[in-house]
Amino acid sequence: MSRSDVDVLVIGAGVSGLTSAVCLAEAGMRVTVWAAELPERTTSYAAGAMWGPYHVEPVDRVRLWSAQTLEVLRQLATDARTGVRLVPGVEASRKPVDPPEWGHQLDGFRMCEADELPDGFATGWRYTAPIVAMPVYLGYLRQRLEEVGGNIEICRIDSLDQALGVAPVVVNCAGMGARDLVPDPDLTPIRGQLVVVENPGISEFFSEDTGPSPDLLHFYPQGETVVLGGIAQPGEWSREPDPDTAAAIVTRCAEVEPRLRGAQVIEHRVGLRPTRPYVRLEEQEFDGARMIHNYGHGGAGVSLSFGCAAEVTEEFSKVSGYRLSAYD
Repeated sequence: MSRSDVDVLVIGAGVSGLTSAVCLAEAGMRVTVWAAELPERTTSYAAGAMWGPYHVEPVDRVRLWSAQTLEVLRQLATDARTGVRLVPGVEASRKPVDPPEWGHQLDGFRMCEADELPDGFATGWRYTAPIVAMPVYLGYLRQRLEEVGGNIEICRIDSLDQALGVAPVVVNCAGMGARDLVPDPDLTPIRGQLVVVENPGISEFFSEDTGPSPDLLHFYPQGETVVLGGIAQPGEWSREPDPDTAAAIVTRCAEVEPRLRGAQVIEHRVGLRPTRPYVRLEEQEFDGARMIHNYGHGGAGVSLSFGCAAEVTEEFSKVSGYRLSAYD
């Protein structure tokens, strides 16, 4: 492969990498994705995933990226093949707190009455949000990329130098891999773990606003299954499911929704959220070669994916000299 074969090389096959690759390829670019692992081995596969730009900076840019992504996910929810659904439900807290400032963007947003909350909860709000079945969604993105001529190559990437000679522009969506590749010591993992169970008839999501606690509580119905979460363990690198953590997740969720008690466990998922003080989306020059960084989304990768990919595509047009009509 040489610069004559490809216009842009994307590093990483998680949701940020695939979405960036799709947007670039659909804008007419010849795109190749290099990844250390297939999409089903990435942290994105292990995500819940419900739209919500929690705990991610910078706020002004995140507002734009998340709003753009919300609009796209709403459109994708009209096609069952994407794995995206619009699901109603409740988010609640055990103490009085304000709802998220982005709540007004969601359909049906309103504060809950006291009798709508589970025992022990002081406040809450209802809304309808996109929930994404990631195994299905990642497959959809991969197919969409391949339909416009893009492809994924699995290869070991030891340094960015390997990529810089391959294409005029490289897009770095390496997730936690960027810690060593860039290198970026500000990038740290926050370990997450989920339990997937057979759906005992649940049609609405529930999510607790747990504040700074590492013990999360949420369950997201995804058709025949329900995804239960979760945990947030800063600095933990293990990608192996912990049985005690899994049991605690099921117990917490079943206290809110008793039908989950004894539900058949189908799968355990573990991912490392690539977290830094701010999402890094910027262009960098390396001895004449150009790189666009797009990583550090923490647990909001899905929620920011299409907004960030649109900006990547715009940045590509600036650094490469191409005019991309879809983004002019």
